[in-house]
Amino acid sequence: MSKVQYYTEEGLKRLKDELQELKTKGRTDIARQIAEARDKGDLSENAEYDAAKDAQGLLELKIAKLEAVVGNARVLDNSQMDISKVGILSTVKIKNVKNGMTVSYKLVSEEEADLKAGKISLASPFGKGLVGKSIGDIAEINAPAGTLQFEILDITY
Repeated sequence: MSKVQYYTEEGLKRLKDELQELKTKGRTDIARQIAEARDKGDLSENAEYDAAKDAQGLLELKIAKLEAVVGNARVLDNSQMDISKVGILSTVKIKNVKNGMTVSYKLVSEEEADLKAGKISLASPFGKGLVGKSIGDIAEINAPAGTLQFEILDITY
């Protein structure tokens, strides 16, 4: 069984929309492909039919995984959180102690992570290193390039 994952409202809505599209449009498209391939004759030597059946299996697997994720998803209520520390759904502004560069990240679940949008996973090395820190703390993050130190400048929810 999957573990409970916390999402923003828009993140959970996006997952539910994707699941609904896969169940409706995705299944309809696969059924059409299988029907077209079946109409072409002998199924024992029909590569199109085999490919369509494989695609159907992959689609059903993806649907099952998304159903499990959505079934274990919870929308996080910020009013119940300690907002003085970095946690899930917090936006944290950090400064690299070595070079002085500042950057802001929002900590989200693994499925919502998108570095281009400034969203990093709570399970990533950065996420793990930042969680529980307060403003002014130094977070040591183990990265492939070595241990990096970041000062927590600001936390917002």
